[in-house]
Amino acid sequence: MKSTTIVAAATGRRGHPGRAAARNLQPRRAAAVLAAAVLAAGLAACSSSGGSASGGSTGSTGSTGSKLTIADVAPFSGADAALGPTYLASCYGATAAINQAGGVLGHTLTCKSVDTRGDPADAVPAVNQMFASTPSLALVIGCTSDEAASVVPIINAHKMAMFCMTGQSEFDHVHYPYFYRLVPPDLEESYAMVAIARQLHYQRVALAFGNDIGSQTFIQPAISALKKAGIMLTTNQTLDLKANTFRTEAEAIIQSHPQAIMTEALGAADPTLFSEIKQLNGGHVIPIIGTSAAISPAFFKSAAAAEGAKTFAGSFHADNLVVESDGPAFATFRSTLLAQQGKVPGATGNFATYLSAPGGVHLYDGINLAALAMLMSKSTSPGTYGPDIIKIGDGVPGATVCHSFAACASALKAGKQIRYEGPGGPTSFDSYHDSTGIFQVDTYSPAGQVQVTGSLTAAQLRALS
Repeated sequence: MKSTTIVAAATGRRGHPGRAAARNLQPRRAAAVLAAAVLAAGLAACSSSGGSASGGSTGSTGSTGSKLTIADVAPFSGADAALGPTYLASCYGATAAINQAGGVLGHTLTCKSVDTRGDPADAVPAVNQMFASTPSLALVIGCTSDEAASVVPIINAHKMAMFCMTGQSEFDHVHYPYFYRLVPPDLEESYAMVAIARQLHYQRVALAFGNDIGSQTFIQPAISALKKAGIMLTTNQTLDLKANTFRTEAEAIIQSHPQAIMTEALGAADPTLFSEIKQLNGGHVIPIIGTSAAISPAFFKSAAAAEGAKTFAGSFHADNLVVESDGPAFATFRSTLLAQQGKVPGATGNFATYLSAPGGVHLYDGINLAALAMLMSKSTSPGTYGPDIIKIGDGVPGATVCHSFAACASALKAGKQIRYEGPGGPTSFDSYHDSTGIFQVDTYSPAGQVQVTGSLTAAQLRALS
C-alpha cells in the first residue's frame, strides 16, 4: 500500500541534448518558454472573456459514440525515448479496460503519441499542434521534467486536465487548476537514494548524472543529503547524453575509489559508463544506486548487456514508489497491462517491468480517475469533471472503495459515493493537486524481473532533508 504520510518520489522522465548542443539551444529554449508564457496568457485572456480556448479542449468532444483522445505528451525520440512507450503502455491498458466496460458517456477512448523529443524547444510546437489537430482531446498524460515547465502553462490555458510525470519542485507551490500529479519532487528521490546508500553501509559515493534538465535536479539535494548522512562524496561527474564514450568520467570515478555510484543518465549514457568502468577497472564493476527511472525494461536490457545480466543484477539498487503487488487492484492492472504486450510501439525488453515502472502504475491510475470523474460529473469537459478527480481519489466518509474502472463505474451507476484505489494505492491530494507516497527499494533478477528488497521510512527521509 502507498502511505500518504510523507512525500517521496518516482518520476520517470528526462532527455536533453549534450553540453555543447545545450549551450547552442539556450536561446531556442528561452524563446520556447517565452512563447509558452505568452500563449498561455493570451489563452487565459480569451477564456476570461468567455471565448473557447481551443476546439474541443473545453469539452466539445463530439457526438455520442465518437472517440475521446488521451494524449501521451512525452519523449518518443532522443535520449529519453523509452519514456513515451512506458506511458503509452499504461494508456493502452487503461483505455482497453474502460472501453470493455462500456466506455465513458457513450464514448470510447483512444491514445495518441505527442513526441516532445525531450526538449522544450520541440515540445511547445508539438503541444500547440496537438491542440490544433485533436478536437476530441479529453486528457493529457506524461509531461515529463524535460518539457513540463514549458508546456504545462499551455495545457492549463487550454483548460485541459493533465497527469504529469515531472518531479520539478516548482509545481509544489504554483497552482495550475488543470494539473494533477501522483509523483513528488525530485529532491525527495535524492534523499531516498542516499537512504539506500546508508542502509547498505556505504561510506564513499560518487555521483554521475546526465546533463538533461530532469537529471540535474537531483544533484544539489543529493550532495546535501550525503553530507547529512556522513557519507563522503568522492566525485561529481556530469554525463553528456549526446556523447558516445565516457572514458574520462569513468577514469575519474574509478580514481576516486567510491563504494557505489548514484546515477541517472538515460538513454545509452549510463550503460556506456558502466561498460567503460568495467573495462578500465580490471573487469570489476562498481555498485549502482539508480533513480526510479531505472525501473524500465529498456534500461535493464542495455545495462545487463554492458555488465552482464548476473553481475548487474547483483550490484544494482533503485528507489521506487511503493505500489501494490497483489490484491484486486493489482490483479486487474496486471491482466490489463500484460494484454497489451506486442501492441505498444517502441516498447522493448521485459514488458512485465511496466508493472513496476512509475509511469506504468501512476498514469494508469490517473486515466481511471479522469474517466470515472467524467462519469460522476456526466461531462467530458475537464473544467467540469476535474474537481471530481479529487473527490473520487480521496473519497468521502462512507464511500465504497473500488479497485477498477468497471467496479467503480458500476458503483456510480448504483448511486454510490466511491473511492478509487488502484495499483498505486490510495491518494491524498493537496491544494496543488499533488498526491505522493513512500519508497521501496527495488533490484532486478538476472532475468530482468523487478524485486522489492526493502522499504524506506518517513523518518529515514526526514533525517536527510
